[in-house]
Amino acid sequence: MSDPEFRNDYAAGQSDRRPWGEWEVLDAGPGFAVKRIRVVPGGVLSLQRHQHRAEQWTVVAGIARVTRNAETIDLLAGESIGIALGDIHRLANPGTTETVMIEVQTGRELREDDIERLEDRYGRA
Repeated sequence: MSDPEFRNDYAAGQSDRRPWGEWEVLDAGPGFAVKRIRVVPGGVLSLQRHQHRAEQWTVVAGIARVTRNAETIDLLAGESIGIALGDIHRLANPGTTETVMIEVQTGRELREDDIERLEDRYGRA
């Protein structure tokens, strides 16, 4: 059942391969989406921001180098960080094994085209 106050283009089971790895939607509903994100060693997501969603990232395997606005922090399995609406952010895997992260998106509009790429090593900006 859909809620007219929310737009959510994600559905459980959706997935996509990217140059840095892949993502899969584990669950989705009005105002939220839960993704598992796998980042290959040396992989780097684009430097980006969102106009319609906030994100909470929890690392479950490997190491994640997170850029959030002016700060860069390394997170290990079990650690998490919040990405507020409008924060400039990116995730990189500086390790030698795959990084796995659970991302919880919240907001009134959840869609893949709510990505404003500011910089991208794979030429997608």
